[in-house]
Amino acid sequence: MSVKSDRAKRSGTERRAFPVQLEVRAKQGASNVSTVEGYASVTESPFEMWDWLGPYSEVVRTGAFGKTLAENPQVQLLLNHGGLAMAYTKAGSLRLSEDSTGLHMEADVSTKRSDVGDMLAALEEGSVDEMSFAFRVTRQQWSPDYDQRDILEVDLHRGDVSVVNFGANPATSVGAVRAADFDRLDETDARALYERLQRRFQPAAAEPVTMSLFQAQATLLGL
Repeated sequence: MSVKSDRAKRSGTERRAFPVQLEVRAKQGASNVSTVEGYASVTESPFEMWDWLGPYSEVVRTGAFGKTLAENPQVQLLLNHGGLAMAYTKAGSLRLSEDSTGLHMEADVSTKRSDVGDMLAALEEGSVDEMSFAFRVTRQQWSPDYDQRDILEVDLHRGDVSVVNFGANPATSVGAVRAADFDRLDETDARALYERLQRRFQPAAAEPVTMSLFQAQATLLGL
C-alpha cells in the first residue's frame, strides 16, 4: 500500500512548466538572428502538484541551479521537448543563469529556420505562453507529513528548456497519468507506474499475477 513517504523515492527526469512572458528581439549586429529571453523556472514560488496520493506543494528554492550551472551543463532549447535544437549551451547560443527570480534563459535563434519562425510568430502573437524545463533532482527536502517538497538542487546536464503549448501534466513525473500520456513517460517513470498497477490489481490471497504491458495500457484507457 502506498504511503506519502513513497513520494521521496522518485527518480529520473522530471519536467515543470511555468507561465512566462518571453521577449523576442532582433540580435544587434547579426542578420537572420533573433534573441529570445525569459525564465524557464521560477524559484521561491510554491505551486500545487498532484500524484497518485493527491495534491502536495512544491517549491524550487533559490540556489537550486547554482551547482549545475557552474559545471557548464549541456542544455538545448527545444519546442515541446522535441525536434531539432534551436539553441545550445555548448555552442554559446543558449545562455542560462540564476537570479533572484529563477532560471533565466537567453537564446539566439536563426530566423532562417521554419520551425524557429513558427515559434517566434506564436510567441509574438501570444498564442504560446509557457515554458518547461527538464531536470533531475539531486537534493531535496520533504516536510514531515510529505505534503511539501523543497527542491534544493537540480542537475540540468543533457536536459532542455522548452517553449511549450501547454505544460506537461505534473503527475507524469511520478506516473499518475492520463492514458494519452502513457507513451510519453520515460523508462524510469513507466516502470514505476507498471509496478504500481501490478500491485493494485493483484488479488490479496492469490498467486502473484503478471500484468502485461498491453493490460497496463488497457487499464489506463479504461478498456
